[in-house]
Order: sequence, then C-alpha cells, then structure tokens
Amino acid sequence: MSELEVNKKYNVQVSTETIDGEIATLNLGPTHPATHGIFQNVLKVDGERILHAEQTVGYIHRAFEKLAERRPYNQITPITDRLNYCSSPINNLGWHMTVEKLIGAEMPKRVDYMRVIVMELSRIADHLVCNSVIGVDTGALTGFTYMFQEREKIYDLFEEICGARLTTNVGRIGGFDRDFSPEFYSKLKTFLKEFPKNFDEFGSLLERNRIFMDRTIGAGPISAERALNYSFAGPNLRAAGVDYDVRVMKPYSSYQDFDFNIPVGTEGDTYDRFMVRQQEIRESLKIIHQALDNMPSGDYYADIPSFYLPPKEEVYRSMEALIYHFKIVMGETPIPVGEVYHSVEGGNGELGYYLVSDGGRNPYRLHFRRPCFIYYQAYPEMIKGSLLSDAILTMSSMNVIAGELDA
Repeated sequence: MSELEVNKKYNVQVSTETIDGEIATLNLGPTHPATHGIFQNVLKVDGERILHAEQTVGYIHRAFEKLAERRPYNQITPITDRLNYCSSPINNLGWHMTVEKLIGAEMPKRVDYMRVIVMELSRIADHLVCNSVIGVDTGALTGFTYMFQEREKIYDLFEEICGARLTTNVGRIGGFDRDFSPEFYSKLKTFLKEFPKNFDEFGSLLERNRIFMDRTIGAGPISAERALNYSFAGPNLRAAGVDYDVRVMKPYSSYQDFDFNIPVGTEGDTYDRFMVRQQEIRESLKIIHQALDNMPSGDYYADIPSFYLPPKEEVYRSMEALIYHFKIVMGETPIPVGEVYHSVEGGNGELGYYLVSDGGRNPYRLHFRRPCFIYYQAYPEMIKGSLLSDAILTMSSMNVIAGELDA
C-alpha cells in the first residue's frame, strides 16, 4: 500500500515533508514486557511517530460471565478475584453487595465500615502498582521497589483477614466470615503510621521531578468530552476534569458517612492521571482513619440465615445451622426473581454487576462492567500522533489490567 493510500485509509493528516522512508507496520506486543505479554497493538508508524493504532483484546479471555452463570451465587466470589487482581477485594465485595441488593438484605453498620477499610486498602494497593509502574516506564525504578514493599504490607493485612493475599475471596454474601482480629488492628495502625512518610518520599521522587514531568505532561491526553463519550470512569475520567466518583454519586456501604475529596485534573494526560492517583491514595488514608476511629459495634454479618453461611462450630452442633449450611453450599436457597445493577468505585473505575435472576440456583444472566474494557477502546485515539515511547507510558497510566480487560 502506498503512503497516500495509508494516509487516506487511516485519515492521517501528515505532510509529505515529514515522511522519512516508508511507513512501517509494528506489532507492539503481545510478547513484550511492557504490554504484560498479552496486549497486542498493531501500529502504523513513520519512524517513531504513531500514525494509526489498532488494539487486539482477548488473549486471556476466560469466559468469566458464563462460568458465573453455572455456579451457585456464593461460589461466584472466587471468579471475581481474577478480574482486577490488583485490587481483588473490591471485586469480591462489589459482587456481595449486588446479591444483597437483589435479596433486599440490610447490612449492619459495622459490616459497612469493615468493607470500607478493606476497599480503601485495595485502592491504595492498586494505585501503588499503577503509579510505580509509570515511574519505571520513565526510567525511575527505585520508587517501584519501595512501593512494592508497601503493597506487601497491605497484603499482610489481607492475609490477616482471610488467609489470602492476591486473589483474596474476602468476605461473603451477608458480611464477613469472621471479625477483624486484634492482630489486624495492630498491623493496620502500624501501616497507617509508617506508610505516609514512605509514600511522601515516593511522591518527592516524581511529583515535581523535571524529567518525569517532561515525559508525562502532554503524553496520551484525552478531553473531558471524549472521555465521557467513551464512558470513562475512575481516575482516568477524573484526570480529564470530571469529578465523578461512584462513592459520592451513588453511595454504598455507608460512604455517605465519610468526609473526603475527589481529586481532578485538567488535561487528562499521563501526568494528571498519575497525580490524581497520588491524591486519591492520600484521601483513602483519610477514609480508613475515619472508619477505624468510628467503627460501630455490633455483628460482622447480617441476620439472613438463608443466605449467610453459619459458623462452622454451629454446623457441628445445630441441626438448623447444618440445614442452612447444606442449602447454601448446594445452591438450594431460593433466590428472588429480579434484575439489578450495582456498581462500586473500583481501583480503575466504575466496576458494575448486572444480574438477572429467574429464581434458579444460578444467575440467569450476569454481566461485568469492566472499566478496562471500556477505556482501552480510546487507546488508539490517545496515542495517535505521539511517539512510540509515549504509547507505553500512556498504556501504563490508563492502568490496563489484563484479567479485567479480557474477562
């Protein structure tokens, strides 16, 4: 194909004076460390300048939705782990809240506050991964190694809650399987005391670094209008200047009780996305402090014996508990017929569950609203006209999580 034919086909506005040699087709991924081994982007490039891009998804598609439609409701939680595996607990708890919305269950305040602590810890862990990787892509490796140590401390907290670290399977429909232990509170207080200083050091390394700013400002921008047209959500939308946050617009899990700000950017570029996440980490710390200081008393589970698994010790000695346990595990508990949608503010945007029940033991239809799948569609537009090095940087700043993208 000639140069003029390529320009016409891909609507490339470029003068012939800028062309030096032939237009090349380049496979950016999937077998490339910067694309996580599973993202493929077919680029048309003029030297280092990207003229056109087309992304390919589905390299690790695992049919999560169809798997979920063939499982009892309480057995779907481990499937949600594998969506955004950088903040698994948010996926878990979002699913639990969706089912609770369907059955009309009311959670005790203590459950809400416990969930808020877990979800905000997850948000911090998610943002630490994203922002430290942005640093790596600009040549700053040190911050990455330090922040991963902090993420490990959050995983220690998850392990204290449920025994798992990455794919957590935390909580259950109707609350938690156990209360937070004294060890958890002790580790959490230590983390809240030590983390801000370490995080500020990471911020001082990059936030006002001239080299970092020159590399990220203007890289992969998107306007508020275009972001809304693509149905962006989360930090990527807020970086473009739109102050939409599910926790505020559609409060869940008693988020209306908490005082926090919604950081927003102006240009929607890589630097704004980085800074929005930096500020959100600080806001998450404020929320955790409030939840910890005002933790309500009461039960860590709702009074819904038909849906909440009874404690194991009761199953061993109570016929009623044994019956409930058997019916829940085997999926024999009657589920109301209905159709619900519930969304939470995930680590990288609005994570929603659209659930249709026909009263059977499994969902009749379940659809995950995956933030990555939605905003990755804008990636070709965001890198068009930029340099090849900015394509990697832009992808990292969008926080594309492979498991959630392909689902």
